[in-house]
This record gives sequence, structure tokens and C-alpha cells, in this order.
Amino acid sequence: MKVTKAVIPAAGLGTRVLPATKAMPKEMLPIVDKPSIQYIVEEAVKSGITDILIITNRGKGIIEDHFDRSPDLERSLENSGKLDMLNDLRAVADLANIYTIRQKETKGLGHAISRAKSFAAGEPIAVLYGDDVIIGENPACKQLIDAYEKYGLGVVGVKEVKREEIHKYSSLKVENLENNIYKCTDMVEKPDEDHILSCFSILGRCVLPPEIFDILEDTQPGVGGEIQLTDAMRRLAQTTGMTAVDFEGVRYDMGNKLGILKATVEVALTHPEVKDGFREYLKEIAKTL
Repeated sequence: MKVTKAVIPAAGLGTRVLPATKAMPKEMLPIVDKPSIQYIVEEAVKSGITDILIITNRGKGIIEDHFDRSPDLERSLENSGKLDMLNDLRAVADLANIYTIRQKETKGLGHAISRAKSFAAGEPIAVLYGDDVIIGENPACKQLIDAYEKYGLGVVGVKEVKREEIHKYSSLKVENLENNIYKCTDMVEKPDEDHILSCFSILGRCVLPPEIFDILEDTQPGVGGEIQLTDAMRRLAQTTGMTAVDFEGVRYDMGNKLGILKATVEVALTHPEVKDGFREYLKEIAKTL
């Protein structure tokens, strides 16, 4: 079945980047001149996604506003002759069919995804985590969708992380199928030293079959007292199996301050408007380090 729907969970509180996120969702923190969630939506669209559900919570209406039309601003730009900027602005509103729903209680990522059951309507969904911006020529989401359509199993996007840091993430039991694609038969969330399955961890992307929603309904709270998506995917991995794709692209964790800074610097170095001046600025700064 073709994957045309995506879910972006964006209901987190952003406590790791306070105080910036006290009044503004972390998903709206800019990377140069675009909020991070726009990069995620654009990746989904480039992957063939036509319908996107953003799961938010109280105080995040600004996300919905960003992907809506802004008649007063558009009129001002048109009257000022700033037509390129006007076209860019309108393009944001026309990226895809974008819907929002609130996660009224913060019960974990698994609970957030369960809110998308009616949106999925029996179809597979791509999940693009709201904290993770992945930049590359070949969209990470499309790499996963290609694997889903080839193998017919749920897919997780993975990267190897340092063993001493694996306890912060998930750990997967995998065996290589071809190139950067693996079969996944087990996983554990935030493992202790005795339960590390490998240093491959799920980072930011997955494509899930329709049956994930029935599994989520039967999933009990796990690590942190929350309903963990990893626990539901583990059921999939242990029964039907899943596919893991060591995706191409650079991942930026927009949930922490260093990740935000790295994304800003590296995107600025390729941005057509600022790259030359910014590169010279960095060279001067580097002399003082």
C-alpha cells in the first residue's frame, strides 16, 4: 500500500531548551529563516506525502498559524512589490493538506501516535518526530517509505550511537539484509548495560502499518510511566518483524541547545542569502578560539 499520510508528534514541552520555549513551541525555533517544523514538513512532502497530521497540545496554535494563509501580511508584501517573498509565503500554506489535533494529556509518544488512528483510516503512516530535523539530498522519510513498499513491513530509521550513550535511546536487535537495510526482530527503550541489543537506535523516523493502532491500545505504560511507541513497535518486531534503514542525511536534535546551534551554523553555510558573509564571519571568529 502506498504511503501518503504522515504524523508529526509535536506535543512535547521543550524543557531542554527553556526559557526559549516558555511561550514558543520548540518546533517553531528557527534554523536561519525557517522554523524547524517546516523542514520536517518539506521532507515529508518531498517523500510523496500529501496529508500531514501534526499532534500538538495547549499553547501551540502558532504551528497551525504558520501553515495557514496570512491575508494581511500577503497584502502588505504585494503592495510593497516583494513578490518573491510573497510567493515563498504562499508556498508554505500549499505544501500539503495539514491538520492538527491536540494530545490533551502528556502520556508519551505512543499515546500521541494513537491519537492519529482516525486520520490513518486503515492506511500506513510515516512518523516524523518533531524534535528531529534530517537534512540530505535523498529525504530520510522517502528512504523508509521505499523500504516499506519493498518489504511490506514496518520500518524504523536508525543510526549507530556511542555505546556509552545508548541508555538515552533505544537499542535494536538487527541483522543485515542488504547495504544499509537490516531486519529488526527486537528492541528495547533506554536499556541498561545488561540489555543492550546493539548500538543501532531509532532516530526520528518510522513508517508504521495500520495494525500499530490496535497494538498501542493494548500497550501499558513503560519507561517514565508513559506509553512508549518503542514498546508497541517491539511487538511488531517480535511477531511480523520490522525493517531498519540506516538512513542517509544529517540529523539535528532540535530538542537540545547544541543541536539547534549545529543546525543553524551548518544550514547557514549553504544558505544562498547568507553563506558567503557567514563563512567569512566564522573564519574571523575561529581566529579567536
